[in-house]
Amino acid sequence: MALSKHVNPEHILKEARDKGHKARGAHAFTQLNPNAIHQSQGSRYGDRYGSSSVPKYKIPSTGVDADTAYQIIHDELSLDGSPLLNLASFVHTWMPPAADKLMLENISKNLIDQDEYPMTQDIHTRCISILAELWNSPSHHHAVGTATTGSSEAIQLGGLAMKRIWQEKRKAAGKSIHEPGPNIVMGANAQVALEKFARYFEVETRLVPISVESKYRLDPKKAMDYIDENTIGVYVILGSTYTGHYEPVKEMAALLDEYEAKTGHSVPIHVDGASGGFIAPFATPRLEWDFRIPRVVSINTSGHKFGLSYVGVGWVIWRSAQYLPKDLIFELHYLGSVEYSFSLNFSRPAHPIIAQYYNFLHLGFQGYRNVALRDLKNARTLSRALERTGYYTVLSDVHRPLASITATAKQAIGVVDEEDIDIYEPGLPVVAFRFSDEFQKKNPDIQQKWIQTLLRTKGWIVPNYDLAPDLSQVDILRVVVRETFTEALLDRLVSDIVEITEDLVEKGSSVHALNTLGQHHGTPNSHEKTHGRLEQHEVEGGPEQSGTYAKTC
Repeated sequence: MALSKHVNPEHILKEARDKGHKARGAHAFTQLNPNAIHQSQGSRYGDRYGSSSVPKYKIPSTGVDADTAYQIIHDELSLDGSPLLNLASFVHTWMPPAADKLMLENISKNLIDQDEYPMTQDIHTRCISILAELWNSPSHHHAVGTATTGSSEAIQLGGLAMKRIWQEKRKAAGKSIHEPGPNIVMGANAQVALEKFARYFEVETRLVPISVESKYRLDPKKAMDYIDENTIGVYVILGSTYTGHYEPVKEMAALLDEYEAKTGHSVPIHVDGASGGFIAPFATPRLEWDFRIPRVVSINTSGHKFGLSYVGVGWVIWRSAQYLPKDLIFELHYLGSVEYSFSLNFSRPAHPIIAQYYNFLHLGFQGYRNVALRDLKNARTLSRALERTGYYTVLSDVHRPLASITATAKQAIGVVDEEDIDIYEPGLPVVAFRFSDEFQKKNPDIQQKWIQTLLRTKGWIVPNYDLAPDLSQVDILRVVVRETFTEALLDRLVSDIVEITEDLVEKGSSVHALNTLGQHHGTPNSHEKTHGRLEQHEVEGGPEQSGTYAKTC
């Protein structure tokens, strides 16, 4: 058992601190213990918490000045990882200074107070209309949707609407809504928010196994084996969080059309576009996945992912009002006017919605497209670089050409433009990779999870985790390429991965990961080690060096 299981650090610190003596008298003039450290009148670094414990479990009897409170919390938070180097997260981490200013100006506004903040509510409505039009809603002039705190809440609302419609149909047909009860179908690669809906709202989860052949995502043909008259809908994911693959919405819809024609049971589709909802419309606008497909009744997305806003905003849009049951909409009368709400919570900050609208105005369609294309280009570069090392196999496919007639024709006549997004498999700018089979065969004692740990010593946050059930024996590393992951950072990441991997191979023992950990901490990567440095062969025959970092003239 690890030593940390037996040692309580807080107890040790409590015992290790100096113990004061109450019996000692106070100074005649100051009335203070002459040996005690007292809070100064001026603002000093840390003030009384400089050598005393910070309250963790109860509120202190007296506070400290604002600057000291800020400094204490600021210092503790500096131990967090860098958002810039957090390649594990889909969440956007940067906006222009003008957006920061706009959010700060509106940080105290509550979106639910529609009567008090009517212009904020107008902006909320505009965003809904913009997304409905972007996703080809047949009723975008009368769009139905709402902002949420993220895709998790949006998915709950989309699922609730499908469940309620299913219940109403069952009741109208004189059938039970309890025996055997509702179910919902999704791929085993589904993000936890989708399963949360089923568990929280008492819907049976039916997970469709994934495979290499299905590209680690939902297989529509297999999904049909899980569908029956009690299926409230199918969650189809536009961008798997594991590998970035888009699930085939159009193919799933076609199979459900055939199923309805045979059985009379209509099973709707909710598209989880948490990430892809802001990539596909801009990067591959001809791809059919949205409301152009009649069976798609609702779509959600995260504004704080590839919507390029700070964390705290998601969206859900319905095809039309008929797919949002009226009894899910609450009419409110006590905030100064009649207002309507269909969300899981009441109060919510308005500034994330304002930030989303800022992006729509600032970037426009072309701006969003430029960001999406750059992200995908960097993802392709990273994918190819990793594969060309021979050490890694890439599971994601955004760098692989489509096996389509158009792509084949372009290749045949020699006019392939590698920057043409239309020749590649559509997907998220995500790079999922693992040790190649050859590398594993030659180095069976090297564990892939060591790459994650060693990259962390250089500041990178790159997760290593199991694939979804049925492929859980496969570990993958994953990089999410966001707007802030520039080519300069890409170059550094590839160099660090190659250096770490080769050092692990050279050490050749079961403890080499720990040795390498110490070696890499705080050291520059290999391709920069010699830049500007004086080599021995350059000084032979020259004057004796003083030890300063300079070449001889």
